[in-house]
Amino acid sequence: MRFCLPLAVVLMFVPHLRGFAPAQQDTKTLAHAVDQHYNALKSLKCSFTEIYQAPGISRTESGTLWLKKPGRMRWEYREPREKLFLADSHTAYFYVPGEKQARKTPIKNLDDLRSPVRYLLGKTKLEKEFNALSMAPDVAPLHAGDTVLRGVPKGMEDRISEVVLEISPARQILRILIREVDGTTTDFQFSQIEENLPMQDSLFRFTPPPGVETIQAERVAQ
Repeated sequence: MRFCLPLAVVLMFVPHLRGFAPAQQDTKTLAHAVDQHYNALKSLKCSFTEIYQAPGISRTESGTLWLKKPGRMRWEYREPREKLFLADSHTAYFYVPGEKQARKTPIKNLDDLRSPVRYLLGKTKLEKEFNALSMAPDVAPLHAGDTVLRGVPKGMEDRISEVVLEISPARQILRILIREVDGTTTDFQFSQIEENLPMQDSLFRFTPPPGVETIQAERVAQ
């Protein structure tokens, strides 16, 4: 599984266009509200569904996600098969139960589609992370009453055409849809969200099962 998160979009606009300023203000207000919500969180647990589509490939997986500041993630995939993706602030690990090897790589080298979920950790401001952040009225939300934003992750324009974020009235991000320049899409959908739960650091620490070797790798997921 690859990381994806950018898009190169050139926005041409006329500053004096009627309605331009209010639309931008709406985007700024919503982005700021989302930033405030996630910056105030310490931890988050939710169910996730991940839908990957590419030419000739369609795959749907699901499981449970735990997040804890700073930078800790635990993705437990349960369907259609068990997998574990874990990040402990310094190192990321990927393991499939029953295999004899687990893979690891430094977080700074992580190139994985789950990385966009760092936005749920309130790490940075959305407007600083995305170019051309704007409302996306042409994208129908999955849930009535939600608002949809789109933008291009900075520094990833060569790989991502756009990222779509669905925001609930409670300012929670319920969907992260990543469109790659080659037409591939990865759609993360989140539900049953619980915030600020107590979580032990051990939840984000990988301990290989007996007989399992941990090897260094450039990529840790597939």
